[in-house]
Amino acid sequence: MYSALTLCLNSLISDPISIVSSPSQLSDRPLKHEFTVLIPAQNEEASIGSKVLLAASYADRVLVLDKGSTDRTMEVAALGGARVVPLAGGEEALLKILYRASLDSELVVLIYPDCMQDIDLLSHVLEPLKQGFDLSVGSWPCRVSCEQETVMLLNGKSTFKEKIGFLAVTSRALQNISSGKEHLSLKSLLSAAKTEKLNVNYLSFDVDPAFRKLESTRIGIVVPAYNEELLIGETLSGIPEYVDRIYVIDDGSTDRTGEIVKKFGDSRIVYLRHEVNKGVGAGIIDGYKLALKDEMDIVAVMAGDNQMDPAHLPRLIFPIIEGLADYTKGNRLLSDNFMTGMSRWRSFGNLLLSFLTKIGSGYWHVMDPQNGYTAISRQALEVIDLDSVYPYYGYCNDLLIKLNAFGMRVMDIVIPARYGREKSSIKYSKYIRKISPMLFRGFLWRLRIKYTVLDFHPLVLFYFLGMLALPLSVFLGFWGLLQILLQNPLPSYYPLLGFLVLGTGLQMLLFGMLFDMQVEKKRSERVGLAR
Repeated sequence: MYSALTLCLNSLISDPISIVSSPSQLSDRPLKHEFTVLIPAQNEEASIGSKVLLAASYADRVLVLDKGSTDRTMEVAALGGARVVPLAGGEEALLKILYRASLDSELVVLIYPDCMQDIDLLSHVLEPLKQGFDLSVGSWPCRVSCEQETVMLLNGKSTFKEKIGFLAVTSRALQNISSGKEHLSLKSLLSAAKTEKLNVNYLSFDVDPAFRKLESTRIGIVVPAYNEELLIGETLSGIPEYVDRIYVIDDGSTDRTGEIVKKFGDSRIVYLRHEVNKGVGAGIIDGYKLALKDEMDIVAVMAGDNQMDPAHLPRLIFPIIEGLADYTKGNRLLSDNFMTGMSRWRSFGNLLLSFLTKIGSGYWHVMDPQNGYTAISRQALEVIDLDSVYPYYGYCNDLLIKLNAFGMRVMDIVIPARYGREKSSIKYSKYIRKISPMLFRGFLWRLRIKYTVLDFHPLVLFYFLGMLALPLSVFLGFWGLLQILLQNPLPSYYPLLGFLVLGTGLQMLLFGMLFDMQVEKKRSERVGLAR
């Protein structure tokens, strides 16, 4: 992203160049901020919203530094509550803003989001400063191209050469380090910190305790692909290095998808081709089976169309590692910010399908069921019958039904939509009509397995009575209308009877849903207490 960082700090005080093109300058603020986060960004419309909101959950001010975006990156950042600051002039201008921000903040953190793959790691960045350190510098060994890659971090025990992910510094420490220095690179900044006898913390996420969990966990990625010759290479290039196996399932592609995968040159790739197109669900299930055979602990799904941003993969994996969930999935529907890039028609169809899936699956807290960015534990995969999962696009809805029947914990992870050159083949007008019968059959199967075979709950009776009463009320209504058209007399109580049956049916269904929600809530509470 950036070349070696350089800064003439003596010129910062004397140079009157305006950094923010607005009347209120950073240094003019009357109140001193406790914590400011700076995020350089350029054309990150799909992901900047989540980065801003995550950073804002730690800091009381977030600045997004615009490097000349041509899309809606800055608009989305502003909607997320960030202050947008134009950035012109490269590294010198970047560090000039860092210095100005430190004048009215107790602590400033500069994040390189391309290298620091999960902004949620800010807690690890800040912890050393809470313990008395003045400066915290860290790195992330990522596959994403970053230019600030020649930094030697000397901690007295080991030397490692990696790419910068963040720089966190207290205002007092920055003033001490800058005193009397002119052209100051990051390497000389660290030397100056040592000369000033400041407490400097060096952190590599490759050896951080949180990421040792990734290293000790066998992680597999299933990549279903059908005619993805344009995007399959980008998808595979973005898969992080901590992933142990990549299962590419070529679902009968007629283009160069298979050829590109075979020539990719990654030893982690396991390639499987379907001679005929079986459906995305069938491809993912075959990938799951291969992962179980290889004894993967967690298996994620990243489609071959490059819709799934690998920067969010740790957020799907960690809840499973920490025992908080058995299955995690992306959710794009939390707010307008997160639905950036998704058409209104797709959003409406997804909301409608979410409601139907809530009823069918019993996971009333789950939204965006069609989000294919998921991760699942080996325990969950071993419990469900993989061969019975719906083989087409409705596989994710059917999978939720089966997971609920066996008491698996499902967690939504807020991840923004990312649409680019890929073309979605889902037509919601036809898709919902096609998948609704499957959801209804799955709903009946779940009631039988969960509430009659594995356990018993009277909500089954409420659902059963409601499903009888509603069709009966419709029949009575049509019959009464037919008699009126034929001018045949009807008993005076007939309309009241129809409304009574209709009201009873609706009430029974609502009671069934209420009891279903309570069962899921109590189970979640028991799991929380057990932890």
